[in-house]
Amino acid sequence: MQRAMRLLECVAEHGYGAPAKQLAREARLALPTAYHLLRTLVHEGYLRREKGLFFLGEATERLSSSGAEQKRRSTVADALAHVRDTIGAPVYYAMYRDGEIEIMSVSDTPGIPAVEEWADFRETGHAHAVGQCLLSQLDEDARRDHLDRYPVQPVTPYTVRDGHSLLKRLERMRRMAPVTERQEYALGTVCAAIPITVGTTAATVAISLPLQQADRLLPAADLLQNEVGRILGSLAISISI
Repeated sequence: MQRAMRLLECVAEHGYGAPAKQLAREARLALPTAYHLLRTLVHEGYLRREKGLFFLGEATERLSSSGAEQKRRSTVADALAHVRDTIGAPVYYAMYRDGEIEIMSVSDTPGIPAVEEWADFRETGHAHAVGQCLLSQLDEDARRDHLDRYPVQPVTPYTVRDGHSLLKRLERMRRMAPVTERQEYALGTVCAAIPITVGTTAATVAISLPLQQADRLLPAADLLQNEVGRILGSLAISISI
């Protein structure tokens, strides 16, 4: 395995390809061993051979892409964990993509657990702060399209009653202001969400608190907004991919 990795590293250093003898010399391998490993790597798709020269193959490029994706996810997870620990509340990161509400990441701990998704977040965007925040960033046509597909319906006794009332609420929301809701999605829970817009993508970072800590919600939302400003670069990386 180590010898094959050395060969891959040597090939990566030659953008215009390299012959087997040169690669064997650079990897400090016997030529027969290098030939055997090169043939195996070509067969597995990690290398390709053209006119006696070896180049990186599609499988290697997929590995590189996968590693970069994992690094981006780790960066976002670290940023959300920092916000979670700073505020002392579970943190949610969501985006609106292809007409759907997508929860991209949740950061919580046993001591500060996230809200249980007892009703599909995608279908109940009208009821929770995450969904309301994302919908508030859409234009009127996109909002109505979403509500046509996912009509407003009661989730708790505190949920907005109909689509007309929801649209009026969304229209009143100030741009980039925190969105809050109290027990509209889950009884005993209050939530706040901060809007994020990168390019044409609507996104949000949100927190939830138990009802008995409702007096913390607005101060926590202000702190969340400050923290989001600090980690926006990390989130923008995720939004842009």
